[in-house]
Amino acid sequence: MSTLSLDHVSRWFGNVVAVNDITMTIGPGVTGLLGPNGAGKSTLINMMGGFLAPSTGTVTLDGQPVWRNEAIYRHIGIVPEREAMYDFLTGREFVLANAELHGLGAEAARKALATVEMEYAQDRRIATYSKGMRQRVKMASALVHDPSLLLLDEPFNGMDPRQRMQLMDLLRRMGDEGRTVLFSSHILEEVEQLAWHIEVVVAGRHAASGDYRRIRRLMTDRPHRYLVRSSDDRALAAALIADPSTSGIEVDLAEGALRVQAVDFGRFTALLPRVARDHGIRLLTVSPSDESLESVFSYLVAA
Repeated sequence: MSTLSLDHVSRWFGNVVAVNDITMTIGPGVTGLLGPNGAGKSTLINMMGGFLAPSTGTVTLDGQPVWRNEAIYRHIGIVPEREAMYDFLTGREFVLANAELHGLGAEAARKALATVEMEYAQDRRIATYSKGMRQRVKMASALVHDPSLLLLDEPFNGMDPRQRMQLMDLLRRMGDEGRTVLFSSHILEEVEQLAWHIEVVVAGRHAASGDYRRIRRLMTDRPHRYLVRSSDDRALAAALIADPSTSGIEVDLAEGALRVQAVDFGRFTALLPRVARDHGIRLLTVSPSDESLESVFSYLVAA
């Protein structure tokens, strides 16, 4: 079990600040690094993997510095986003080359290829691989030395639905085994389906950390939206709108429900059951209508 720590890490290229004073801790399990394209995710992963030095701050794995620490690389597996590979090699040769760099042999390469279900194409040249197959053989190369920390930069790019599900299942198993797995994505659905924990990066800054529903609830300066069905929607709407915790209510005839916008989360959650009880109204459904990861992400980007 490994813990990766970033302490006030920044990285700039000339006058361009790619990562700006980020502090975070990545522990065992599956963590999603979420952010739009250009947010600084790849730069962060390159610093986490020891491929890039921070301009300021430190990156450590279990207390040991990552940058220029050859021994620590034995514990890190990385799948870069870039597609450039040695196309003249077969898949088996490519994975075996990485195994030999770690002092391992053909059995380690065979096991890694089997883990990503690429045995059937291991003797074909990489030049003949689809994008999804390339991703899987890069994954095998990253796993060949059985690392405790796995860093994946947009790993699902180019994969078909079956390949995507296979990789998701593999990453879940690794998280369950106690490995530290971090993957970056700008696809909200991928992170929502797979990650136990998320770190959100926007414009090089650390925007949020934690479970996405908890993050949404902590954003008390933003309105919260609910879909509410009751035994008397109009009477409930009239009672709620009088309270300052509610900034707007719409009667949705198609849904047969109220769409309520609350500006004070704590006050509203206490108000709703009390108002229903006092007015003899039965609450049938109360569900948040903006707690998808997509909604959280759009709020954070706009902040």
